[in-house]
Amino acid sequence: MDEDQTTEYEISSLNELIVELHKVFSEDLVNVDHVKTLLESYQSKTSHWKKYVHFDPYRYTRNLVDDGNERFNLMLLCWGEGHSSSIHDHSDAHCFVKVLSGHLKETLYDWPGPPKAPTDVSTASKRKQQPNEVETKPMKQKDMRWYSKDQVAYINDSMGLHRMENPSHSDRTVSLHLYSPPFGSCNMFDERTGQKKTARMTFWSRPSKGSGQLELNDAIFLGY
Repeated sequence: MDEDQTTEYEISSLNELIVELHKVFSEDLVNVDHVKTLLESYQSKTSHWKKYVHFDPYRYTRNLVDDGNERFNLMLLCWGEGHSSSIHDHSDAHCFVKVLSGHLKETLYDWPGPPKAPTDVSTASKRKQQPNEVETKPMKQKDMRWYSKDQVAYINDSMGLHRMENPSHSDRTVSLHLYSPPFGSCNMFDERTGQKKTARMTFWSRPSKGSGQLELNDAIFLGY
């Protein structure tokens, strides 16, 4: 992804945002700051995305909004009170996160073992795997960030690993996530040892093709 130019947008709905994202990702080179500006320009309204909301009492859920013609995945994540992800990577993809409601806390970690090479969008689809052997020791936390409604976060594997969580024990959080290219699995890491295991990604719900309705996924949720 290129990181040189930005464009100003006026986005009045989630549907308009999706249309603009399809335009941006139709190009071979996509500007990171361009995508961030586009996401920031959309001002969240519950009426735009409430049909994608599905909460689970025990874990956060991933709900597909748009498959991006296989260039990206756009999804809604629903975080109950205190819900969090594991520490995870992004399988050489670019990850954008926009808070639609509530708050998110991001904790960033260094890679265990040798540093990760910078992400290159031209080689991202090759899915380079990390070495199987890593030194067993506690993972090193390097930063902590908080995000409120309409703020946007970005990470790729050259920046390290992270864990996202809803820091509130009384309020829910809803966030919009964009991953490019889409991926079906990622690595999760044990904070105490740095050891990793692979997790298969799935969706709690997804649009039903041609009907405009949502299909709920009855499979066991194995998200990161």
